[in-house]
Amino acid sequence: MPSTPHVSSDGPTHFAVTPSKRGPPGNEHFTAHRQLDACSYGSDNKRHRTAGPGVPGPSTMSKALGKRPVTVNLTKPAQSAFEPNKGAKKLTVSKLRAISCPDDVERYYERRRHELADALVAIFKRQQPRQPLETLYRAVEDICRHGAARELFDILRAQCESYLNGPLQQSILRDGGSSNVDMLKAVYKHWIIWNSQSAIIRSIFSYLDRSFLLNNKDFQQINDMAITLFKKMAFSSVQTSPSGVSAKSLAGICDLIDYDRRGDSRFDSALLRDSISMLHVVNIYGRLFEPLFLKVSSAYLYDFAEELSAASLKSYISACEKLLSREDYRCNAFNFDSTTKRQLMNEAHRVLIDYYSEKLLDSGSICKILDENSVESMKALYELLRLSNLQKKLKGPWEDYIKDAGSAIVNDVSRGDEMVVRLLEFRRASDIMVRDAFGKDDDFAHGLRQAFDSFINDKKNTASRSTRTSTVGEMIAKYIDMLLRGGLKSLPTSLLSDVQDRVDAEQSGQGITGDEDAELDRQLDKALELFRFIEGKGVFEAFYKQDLARRLLMGRSASADAERSMLAKLKSECGSDFTRNLEQMFKDQQMARDEMISYKAWREGNDHVKSKLDLNVSILSAAAWPTYPDTELLLPNEVASQIEQFNAHYVNKHTGRRLTWKHSLSHCVVKASFSKGPKELLVSAYQAVVLTIFNQPDEPIPYQQIAERSGLSGQDLDRTLQSLACGKVRVLTKNPKGKDVNPTDTFIVNKGFSDPKFRIKINQIQLRETKEENKETHERVARDRQFETQAAIVRIMKSRKTMTHANLVAEVINQTKKRGAVDTSEIKKNIEKLIEKDYLEREGSSYTYLA
Repeated sequence: MPSTPHVSSDGPTHFAVTPSKRGPPGNEHFTAHRQLDACSYGSDNKRHRTAGPGVPGPSTMSKALGKRPVTVNLTKPAQSAFEPNKGAKKLTVSKLRAISCPDDVERYYERRRHELADALVAIFKRQQPRQPLETLYRAVEDICRHGAARELFDILRAQCESYLNGPLQQSILRDGGSSNVDMLKAVYKHWIIWNSQSAIIRSIFSYLDRSFLLNNKDFQQINDMAITLFKKMAFSSVQTSPSGVSAKSLAGICDLIDYDRRGDSRFDSALLRDSISMLHVVNIYGRLFEPLFLKVSSAYLYDFAEELSAASLKSYISACEKLLSREDYRCNAFNFDSTTKRQLMNEAHRVLIDYYSEKLLDSGSICKILDENSVESMKALYELLRLSNLQKKLKGPWEDYIKDAGSAIVNDVSRGDEMVVRLLEFRRASDIMVRDAFGKDDDFAHGLRQAFDSFINDKKNTASRSTRTSTVGEMIAKYIDMLLRGGLKSLPTSLLSDVQDRVDAEQSGQGITGDEDAELDRQLDKALELFRFIEGKGVFEAFYKQDLARRLLMGRSASADAERSMLAKLKSECGSDFTRNLEQMFKDQQMARDEMISYKAWREGNDHVKSKLDLNVSILSAAAWPTYPDTELLLPNEVASQIEQFNAHYVNKHTGRRLTWKHSLSHCVVKASFSKGPKELLVSAYQAVVLTIFNQPDEPIPYQQIAERSGLSGQDLDRTLQSLACGKVRVLTKNPKGKDVNPTDTFIVNKGFSDPKFRIKINQIQLRETKEENKETHERVARDRQFETQAAIVRIMKSRKTMTHANLVAEVINQTKKRGAVDTSEIKKNIEKLIEKDYLEREGSSYTYLA
């Protein structure tokens, strides 16, 4: 570079003219800079032009610039040269004229082209070019500025294409090996090599990319050209033959996927992921790979389904679930397109689910899964069917299973006492299935309720053979009696609420309290869920009333709060008419307590001798309480005297009333002395009367003598003696030994009786409900039901006077449905009875009311 000349003018203004480094020889450009120098000048203030110290003069400058003259035009203001407030001086530098030999310029460009060609050859050989990359970049810039950008691009494209279709392709074929996966490895290996080579080429030819190719729609940029040439070499239509690079590479990807599906150790996850990315870059994924992949996958799915078609439904569901999960994961993990994933999963659903829908919806297989209570398998089945929008078809087998399993529980006579517990366990398992397997699907929850309603009210399953009344209502009443008597101690652990049950209770407004009272309340609610399904609630009402009476009279309730809570639930569920008598029973208990306070005050006021006997009497309203048989019982004199006194007091206080004593409901505490110590025995009135007979000298007392002195006979006496001599607590000894009591047996006090407890409760067998009493209750309910039906018929006919048979039956069903559905056959029988009683008259297909 020649030295920089400085041209000095009048005043402190200097101009630096510097030749630019850019541009080829002969086209130099210069830039001029104005510099202000605060130096002193002569006193005469004359303008003069001199060369500065160390700066060549005009002749030297011309020589340094190759004798190319530089013209500097200066327009100087009229005033002083140093006027800082007047702004900058105007400087104009004219363009330099190129004076060069044309042959020298062409040789320069030719030399540059050879350097670039040599550099490309070195890059293709994976070597370092001889020239620095900056020099090569300047060469590309010079050629482009010279106007030969198109020619340079053609040369670059030709050399790249020659390299790819020659050495690179041969190397791929050489490294490809015999298998498809080997060919895929070779293609990907050289794809990586070509990417690194093309990156260097782009850096050298970036000026060509930016100045010529960027704005030219007819030519690709260098990166796109590199990808297109590789795609043409490796994945062109010529290569799609089975032995071609393209076909074998794509088949290699499918082979890798197959290895993954079958668990083959040859699977290479990194190669599969990188290969898919390569297909995306070269833009052949959708055109070549996707159709091939879907075709291969479809064949695999058909083989998979055919292989598992003979397996059990549970195994088939599990295998399909795992397969779909793996396919979904593979599509996400290895960068498959979303369209590919959607088409693959749709094909899987069609082959695995739609094609085998009969197998998936087979009732027998579904019942086996439900019998095993396999929530996970049923959830997987539901999810499978939901993928093809077939999940609603599962509702039919679900309801059939509920009906069959529920009917089997109800009809199991050998386990009749466990009916309600088993039904509640079954209902809980079914609710969990709806919650966890069916995702709380409302259709399946509704189907569950319909199925329970169907088998509970199916009289073929639940009706008593003799009376055609519901046995489920009876069992539910007894189950609630068990809860109210024994509390949670009598409840199986399988029915205790879990955490989810408590959360559900909180959501329904019942709270999540974990104490016993709250848990007992939840268990009563579950029993009421079964109660709601019963159409005819008369049986439940009758048995619940009997059991409530025993609990109140014997003091057997585990919780008074639970009793009141249950009564409130029944009132809310069935109305005040249903609970009127039950509420009266509680009122009678309170009135009886008030009556006893009045009686004791009367005794004290009349100076009666204080008795060792503490008498407590419950006065019951005959209409509200169940009916009990009158039994003759020879009471001890002291007890009989106390009863007479209370009877006199009550009759005098309540004129017109009469007391009927029900000794079968009485109970008392008897003090007994044994050789090992005294005991207090909690017994019934029957047991107490029999025990007082043994206060005589220690001699065996025969059966007949006990009957005469107690007034008991038949089953009442047999059961009483059996409870005292053959039960768990044997205060009497029977001779001969045995579990049954016979008229020839004799009894004596068991003086050797011992027990760790001081107060002992002896099982009151006579208070248990007998088969005869049970049958009588069902018959009474059936009679009441007939009377209700006949009363409804009379009311309807009295208001309508004349009605057809069909209209009358429909109206009777409508008026009696609150108390439970009545069969049309029962209605017809009651119509016939009313005709016989001259309430109705038949005229053809119509009936007329007779006033």
